[in-house]
Amino acid sequence: MKLLSASILAAALLAGCGGMSNKTASAPDTPTRTADGVLVGPNGMTLYTFTKDTAGSGTSACNAQCAANWPALAVADTAKPIGGYTIIIREDGKRQWAYKGWPLYYWAKDAKPGDKTGDGVANGAWKVARP
Repeated sequence: MKLLSASILAAALLAGCGGMSNKTASAPDTPTRTADGVLVGPNGMTLYTFTKDTAGSGTSACNAQCAANWPALAVADTAKPIGGYTIIIREDGKRQWAYKGWPLYYWAKDAKPGDKTGDGVANGAWKVARP
């Protein structure tokens, strides 16, 4: 009977773990979360800021070919600014998330969540976004 009880307890504990997530800190309804001290998008990929942007300007300095290499963190049509997150309008008319005034981007060469290969690109103009 003790063996059966231990087996049932182990199964219950394992079943309970199935619902656990390895997500890290995130405020409800924000467009990002934090992993390993950097902001990541909903897909788990690292986000970056561009030093040629002007924080709080409401625009992006990364357009055309730049935007192909550094895709913007897009904003859903129904999304609204929240906390330190604002929405900017890009040159192409699309909406992009900004954090503390800095537009947020992905790096096309990051292959998987956790990659940070864009940090320091273009003589340091690109930096991982930090909370």
